[in-house]
Amino acid sequence: MIDHMGFAVVNLDRAKNFYVNALKPLGLSVVMEVTPQETGGYAGAGFGAEGKPFFWIGAGSTPKGGVHVAFTARTRDEVDAFYRAAIAAGGKDNGAPGPRPHYHAHYYGAFVFDPDGNNIEAVCHRPG
Repeated sequence: MIDHMGFAVVNLDRAKNFYVNALKPLGLSVVMEVTPQETGGYAGAGFGAEGKPFFWIGAGSTPKGGVHVAFTARTRDEVDAFYRAAIAAGGKDNGAPGPRPHYHAHYYGAFVFDPDGNNIEAVCHRPG
């Protein structure tokens, strides 16, 4: 089980705007922000639900390579909404919403590259 994860972004404001819009259909939002004064060096935004941040983006260092993050969607409609919102927020297509039976029979996912080139996915594991 993963408690939380995070990675560096080039422009925190740009990345935060992207994730605010892209993750909204999944019911996720910014639940905590930290300043360089609080952390001793970087500013960050923690996204999550019910007051618990589990996905962090932070400024302060240059990303060293792409990261893949998959967010759970409750329905296939949420996957579709994530994809539309992420593209509208400036993401680039990396796999339109659809079945991915090579993973398993009910895998339905969508992939976008965020503004820093990270591969962001929303996936529903339930039957259609």
